[in-house]
Amino acid sequence: MGSVRKRYAVPLGVLGTGVAGVGYASLIERNWFHLRRYDVPVLAPGQRPIKILHISDTHLTPGRRRMIKWVSALDALEPDLVVNTGDSIAHRDAIGPFLDLLGPLLDRPGVFVYGSNDMYSPVPKNPARYLWRTSKTDYKKRTVPDLPYRELGAAMTAAGWLDLNNATGTIKAGDAEIWFGGINDSHIRKDRYDDIAGPAKGPLSIGVTHSPEPRNLDRFAADGYQLLLAGHTHGGQLCVPLYGALVTNCGIERARVKGLHRHGSAWLHVSAGLGTSPFAPVRFCCPPEASLLTLVPSA
Repeated sequence: MGSVRKRYAVPLGVLGTGVAGVGYASLIERNWFHLRRYDVPVLAPGQRPIKILHISDTHLTPGRRRMIKWVSALDALEPDLVVNTGDSIAHRDAIGPFLDLLGPLLDRPGVFVYGSNDMYSPVPKNPARYLWRTSKTDYKKRTVPDLPYRELGAAMTAAGWLDLNNATGTIKAGDAEIWFGGINDSHIRKDRYDDIAGPAKGPLSIGVTHSPEPRNLDRFAADGYQLLLAGHTHGGQLCVPLYGALVTNCGIERARVKGLHRHGSAWLHVSAGLGTSPFAPVRFCCPPEASLLTLVPSA
């Protein structure tokens, strides 16, 4: 009897640890929302700071009440501008809940782009595939969107938000007029940078994209955009302590899978996002997040 116990002790211990890890990743960390704060030195000397709330990748389904309540409460930060870098919904009935999630933030100036999952509903897949390829290939045979992304966009534009899908425009935030350029999601080959190409206008310019693909980031920086905002990566979603993200699911390197970094002459902020696919509802060493970026005068 003793030998039988010894034989199964290690496998059962490993199994127990695995079950506990999955439970933590799905029940605790996935709902452990964080607010990141960064100062970004891009303003002219003497200009009043501008607060930007960057949200991304909510992948919202009806019933995510904790996320809805947490994000809508961020209005208390009194941001001058809200930027949504896409993958907002993951269910055809999620537009109403997403508007509830934004809540009073919708009354503030805002801009948005789409992510692939605003157009195409999530499907079950083997997450291990991300170790050797991105999810871009999953969309080659999906050509007809099955989520109401146009209705989603119409709801945000009705609130006065600027649609930046392969478009440019200006918004007044705080005391500043900000020039924006944005592209639709490169992950599903909807990006058309040529449609917005050309020098960024005005003293302050921001480029917005869902996926931080270097080929587009390079063009934004070359056109003079000072700040680039993206999401998509989920910060790696499943990370290893002391190592970090295993994958980025796009062309950007692991070292810049989330957070504030330089990209040539521009600053780049990649949000680790707030949600997950409903078919992979786990996060490990990478809690969900929104970011408050305070634009301040450069030295």
